Amino acid sequence: MKNMRFGLQARFLAVMAVVLAVVAALVLLLLHRQTAMQQEVGELGREAMHSIVEGSLRRHGEATVDQLADTLANPLYYFDLDTVGNIVRSAQKEPDVSYVLVYDPQGRIIHDGTEEIAAYGKQMVDPLAYEAISTNKLHTQWSAQIVDVSEPIMIGNQRIGGVRVGYSIASVKAYEDDAIGAARARLKELGARHLGWVAALLAALIVACFAIVVYVQRTLVRPIRQLAQAAHAIETGNYEGERLASNRQDEVGELVRAFGSMSDSIARHDRDVRRMAYTDSLTGLTNRLAFRESLDHRLMMLRGAGRQLALLFADIDDFKRVNDTLGHEAGDEVLQQFANRIRDAVELLGGDDALLARFGGDEFVILIQDGDVRACATRLAEKLVTELGRPILVQDRQVFLGTSIGITLFPEDASGATALMKNGDIAMYQAKVAGKNCYRFYSRAMDQAVERRVRMEQELRGAWERGELSLLYQPVFRLSDSKIIGAEALLRWQHPELGMVAPSVFIDVAEQSGLIETIGPRVLRAACTAAARWSTDRDSLDQLFVSVNVSPRQLRSGDLPEVVAECLRDTGLASSRLHLELTETAVISDEAHASALLATLHRTGVKVWLDDFGTGFSGLSHLRRVPVDGVKIDRSFIADMLRDPDDLALTTAIIAMAHSLGITVVAEGVEKEGQFNLLRERGCDLAQGYWLGYPVTAAEFAHLVT
Repeated sequence: MKNMRFGLQARFLAVMAVVLAVVAALVLLLLHRQTAMQQEVGELGREAMHSIVEGSLRRHGEATVDQLADTLANPLYYFDLDTVGNIVRSAQKEPDVSYVLVYDPQGRIIHDGTEEIAAYGKQMVDPLAYEAISTNKLHTQWSAQIVDVSEPIMIGNQRIGGVRVGYSIASVKAYEDDAIGAARARLKELGARHLGWVAALLAALIVACFAIVVYVQRTLVRPIRQLAQAAHAIETGNYEGERLASNRQDEVGELVRAFGSMSDSIARHDRDVRRMAYTDSLTGLTNRLAFRESLDHRLMMLRGAGRQLALLFADIDDFKRVNDTLGHEAGDEVLQQFANRIRDAVELLGGDDALLARFGGDEFVILIQDGDVRACATRLAEKLVTELGRPILVQDRQVFLGTSIGITLFPEDASGATALMKNGDIAMYQAKVAGKNCYRFYSRAMDQAVERRVRMEQELRGAWERGELSLLYQPVFRLSDSKIIGAEALLRWQHPELGMVAPSVFIDVAEQSGLIETIGPRVLRAACTAAARWSTDRDSLDQLFVSVNVSPRQLRSGDLPEVVAECLRDTGLASSRLHLELTETAVISDEAHASALLATLHRTGVKVWLDDFGTGFSGLSHLRRVPVDGVKIDRSFIADMLRDPDDLALTTAIIAMAHSLGITVVAEGVEKEGQFNLLRERGCDLAQGYWLGYPVTAAEFAHLVT
C-alpha cells in the first residue's frame, strides 16, 4: 500500500513537471505567434459574426414567413387575390426582401406582389423551388445571393398553398465585413496590452496549481480513494465489508464517519425497498413489476419446450361505485377481501406454480402453467365467478359486485408478454360487454370487436354537436279512455355512414365509456324544452308529461337532482310533468344510495318510474323501500301474454301488487289490440307501443295533442 501511495505521488510530480514545461513552451509560442493568433481570432470572429448574422436573418425570415402563412390562410382559402396582393406588397417593403411569392400546392404562382400579377399560374422552376414546394413545414434554403424561406399555408390539416420570401445576402455581407474589421482592430490593441499580463498570470497559476495538487493529494485523494472502494462494494451489493472509521476532526473525518453510518442505513433500506418494490402494499400480493419479471422469465423457459401457460385477468365489476358511495377506505377493504378470496381459489385450483398479482386498482392477474392449462383456467375462472359473486360485508352493509375475467393462452394467442397481457385485457373487456360476472377466452375476433367499439366511441363523441343525435317521442295512452297523456323521449343516432344505429348498441357504448354523463343531461334538457311547448290548455291534473330514461352511471354520479332542477328551472317545465325512468337493476344494485337520491327527486315533485320491471328479480320489499311512482312492465311479458298463461298471470300479479302500494302501472311494447284489451281488463293504467303510436318528432307529437 505504501508503494502504491508513493507511486501515485511520483506520478503527480511527473505530471506537474510536464505541465510546467508545456506552460513555458506555450508562453514562448504565444510571444512568437501573437500576430498569427490575432488573424485566427479574426477568422473565428468572422465565422461567429457570420453565424450570428445568418441566424438572425434566418430567425427574422422564418418569423416573417410564419406570420405571412397564418395571415394568408383565409384570403387564399377564399381566393381573395386583392387581399393576398396587399399582404405580399406590404411584406416586400421590408429591408433586404428581394421577392415574395404565393403559390398553390403544385408550385404554380398565385401572386408575386405586382398589380398585374404577370407570373400568375406559372410554375416555379428556380433552383430553390423544388424544396419549397415539397416541404410540409417551415423551410430555409441558402444560395450565393439569396436566402429563401418558405412555408406551406394550411387550413386545418389541408394544405392550400405556400409562401416564399427571398432575402438578399449582399447587404448582410457588407454589414458583416464592417463588423469584422472593427473587431480585428480591437483585438490587435487588446493583444498588445495584455500579453505580458497573461504570461505572468499563467506562471503564477502554474505555481498555485502545483501547490494545490500536492496538498489535495495528501489530504483528500487518499481518503476519497478509500471511500470510492467502499462505495464500489456497496454498489455490487456487498454490505458486509469493513466499516470505515477516522480519527480526523475535520470535514474529511466527519465524511468518513457519515459514510460508514450511511452504508449501514443503505443496507437496511435495500432490504426494505426490495420487499416493497415487488409487493402490493394493500393486499400483500405480488405487484405488477414482480409479475412482469416472472412472466418474462417463465416465457423464456417455456419457448420451444412445448408447454402452455395461461393468464387470467380479473377485474372487479362496478368497483368505482363502492369508492363513490362508501368511500375509499371501504374500497380498500373490498380489495382486501377480494384478494383473500382469489388467493384461496388459486391455492385450491391453480397448481403449485401459480402466481397471483394485483396490477393496481381493481385488477388482479393470475398465471398458471400446470397440466392442461385451458381446463385448469376454466375451472379456476368458474370458481372465481362463483366466489366473487357472493356478497361482501363492508361497514355492516352487503355489497354485490362480481368479477369479469379474461383468459389468454401461451403460445396459442401470443408468444410475447406484452401481447399476452393485451389479449387478456381484451378478453376481460369482452366479459364485461357480455354482461359482467363471467369469463371469456381470448379469440382473434375480439380484436375486431374492440376496434369496432373503439371506433363507435370515437364517432359518438361530438355526435350531438354534429346533429346526428335526436329525440323521438312515443305517445303514452291512458287505457281507461284511450287518451294521450304523455310521451317517452327516445334517443336516436342517425350515423352519416352506418345509417340508423340501434339504441341498444350505442347506449351501451356511451354507458361503458362515460359519454352518457355528457349526453344524458342534454337529452333531459331537450326533452324538457320540447314538453314545455306542448299544449297546456288541459286540466291541471291532466297535463302532458314527458318521461326520460336515466342511465345507471347518471344515478351513481350523485348530481342527478341538481341537473334535473337546473333543467326544470331553465325550461320552465313543471316538475310534475317530468317522469324519470330508471332500470330495476340500477336501483337494486345500491338500494340505499338510490333510495336517498330518489327521495330528493320526489320532494321536488318529479315522478320516478321503474323501467323493465320484472327482469331484475325485484320483489315487493324493493318497491316498499324505494320511492317510485310507477312501474313499467317489461315488453317481454306483454309480448307473450296472449298465448302464455304464465306471462298473463305474472302481469296480472304485477298490476295488483303495484296498485296495492298506490303505484301506477305502465305496459310497454303493446303491439296488438288483444294485448290492449286484456291490459285494460286487468286494470293496467297506462300503455305504449307500436299498435298505439310510433315514435315521432317533437313537432309531430305536438300536432297529435292539439
